[in-house]
Amino acid sequence: MAKSKSSAATTTTEPKEDNAVVKYYKETRAELRKVTWPTQDEAKNLTLIIVAVAFAMSAFLGTVDYVFQTTVSGIIASDALYVGLAVILFFAGAAGFYFNNQQE
Repeated sequence: MAKSKSSAATTTTEPKEDNAVVKYYKETRAELRKVTWPTQDEAKNLTLIIVAVAFAMSAFLGTVDYVFQTTVSGIIASDALYVGLAVILFFAGAAGFYFNNQQE
């Protein structure tokens, strides 16, 4: 006798595998639960440090930009003082690179 199709087929429901996007978000959420978040005081202190460093760097770069702008405008105007300043700055920079690259 022939077997019936209904008895031969077993109905096992396997869980569907998540697609890549859902898997990414689940893994990201799991990793974010492991993070040790800073306290409010730590976050405030770190923010103040970042603002202070950004202000100091902008002041430094502004000063360097002003010196180079003044030096180049003096060179264009053929002013001997600024040409001399440019030569000194060039040799100071070259010496800085030289001594910075020396191996101990």
